[in-house]
Amino acid sequence: MSNRTLVLDHVSIMQKIRRIAYQIYEFNYSEKEIIFVAIEKQGVILAERIKPILEDISGLKVTLISLKINKKSPLDIPKLNGSGEILNGKSVILIDDVLNSGRTLIYGARHILEYSVKNLTTVVLVDRLHRKFPIKADFVGLTLSTTIQDHISVIFNEGNDAVYLE
Repeated sequence: MSNRTLVLDHVSIMQKIRRIAYQIYEFNYSEKEIIFVAIEKQGVILAERIKPILEDISGLKVTLISLKINKKSPLDIPKLNGSGEILNGKSVILIDDVLNSGRTLIYGARHILEYSVKNLTTVVLVDRLHRKFPIKADFVGLTLSTTIQDHISVIFNEGNDAVYLE
């Protein structure tokens, strides 16, 4: 069995999420509405944690839609839980839990850019810096240097969230 090292506990994760919410607001202070496009499933949970904090500190209207990407076959048409037309003319934020190779985020961004978005930024809780695709995270909770063999587990369990290095 592999060893697990606690990297972030619940309190640390909530601090990172609060900071990300402030960064999103600073970047989007002139907007009336922003759209969160969150990658299922972990990205959706992260977005659901950021959304009420951002709405509370900013007064922005935040619309959350999820994006399902087939990670084994990412060229399959991703599934948005709603009409992509809502993205037109809006500031869009693509959210996922961990950025590793960049594959999931770049295919998500590719789909979003089929619409006429005003701008597109990205959020991840943990950035591992193992890029194989030309995409970056604009707002990051924690940047972590790991080996390619290491695995990051993000556990969202209300009141007991954790990030582990395995």
